[in-house]
Amino acid sequence: MNTPEWLKPGIYGAVVGAIFTVVAGFSWGGWLTAGNAEEMASDMAKDNVIAALLPVCVEMAQNDINRTAKLATIQEASTYKRRDAVMAAGWATVPGSDSPNRDLAQACIAGLQLDES
Repeated sequence: MNTPEWLKPGIYGAVVGAIFTVVAGFSWGGWLTAGNAEEMASDMAKDNVIAALLPVCVEMAQNDINRTAKLATIQEASTYKRRDAVMAAGWATVPGSDSPNRDLAQACIAGLQLDES
């Protein structure tokens, strides 16, 4: 197809403008692909579930009859093993679940304010 010479600058401008719009939109405009949006939504949902379950973990810790011994064990554990100690204490196991939740255990450490010891 033969395009008139006067039309070529307009076509080039439209192509360059479209490329710039796409680059600017994804870089600075906050545009997301469907995969990135799904990943963000999944992460937010997971974080909200952990936040909702945190009071359950703290309450289980407060009502545990062996609380003092378990807290001592958790505090004696090195910083990177505290999550495993909370899981072993059973406080990170959601009622109705068979296994503890690692993310809930990490949040429970902060909820019990064990990070500052």
